[in-house]
Amino acid sequence: MKNYLSLVKFSHTIFAMPFALLGFSLAVKNGMGEVSWKLFALIVICMVTARNAAMAFNRYIDREFDAQNPRTAVREIPAGVVSPKSALLFTIVNALVFVVATFFINKACFYLSPVALAVVLGYSYTKRFTPFCHFVLGIGLALAPLGGYLAIAGNFDLLPILYAIAVFLWVSGFDIIYALQDETFDQANKLNSMPAYLGKAKALRLSEVLHLACGVVFILATWHAFKEIQDIGLLSVLATGIFCGLLFYQHTLVKPNDLSRVNLAFFTTNGIASLVSCGLIITDLFLF
Repeated sequence: MKNYLSLVKFSHTIFAMPFALLGFSLAVKNGMGEVSWKLFALIVICMVTARNAAMAFNRYIDREFDAQNPRTAVREIPAGVVSPKSALLFTIVNALVFVVATFFINKACFYLSPVALAVVLGYSYTKRFTPFCHFVLGIGLALAPLGGYLAIAGNFDLLPILYAIAVFLWVSGFDIIYALQDETFDQANKLNSMPAYLGKAKALRLSEVLHLACGVVFILATWHAFKEIQDIGLLSVLATGIFCGLLFYQHTLVKPNDLSRVNLAFFTTNGIASLVSCGLIITDLFLF
């Protein structure tokens, strides 16, 4: 179990899971349904299994490239800890559990489950033909607040869509930062990424633009929430400030000629941004 959790970087679930729970909470607060622990559990199952399937499939598809890259050669498949066949089976099992879980949520989630899987699994191929692969990953994680809301409401609304756009811009931007580490390897192996296509400096500028836009959209979402949900207040403002502040902070950590703090910018900063900001907004929705 430890090897499989490491294979899918289970700790990185912290990026999207809080936004799925935020979507769930917004739907409940908007009167779309009552708090249901059954639905809550099903949403968590869907988030975990969809992400497990996506990550395991990515490791399976990229196993030959991972073996050649000194940074990724220690991953479970090239290191021989998990076999390719086992990783593929793990992908299939998680994908099936995801689809079954959506069946017990509602028809809309069930009918859209193949679309969600197509996005999160299809991402693994995109680096082979387009430098816009980071945006496909952004779309995959942007499904989190939409899915959480859809599970309760059975339809979409402007507020979860705004949060989905913010997640799309946020994830696309920080994935570009993470990809800076492999610029040379990607160029040598004809793999596409924004750093390989634009160079480190311009890729970082693009990431900054995406995160600036993300901050604007997050602020718009908070403003719209004030209009739509009258009894939210200072905690949501604080959450927005923390999220935007951490977006800015991660760009002080990484320079084109200094990537020593990429992991701090990628995992620690963004993990805190997601967990703390969504946690504060959810608390604001239900306790104040």
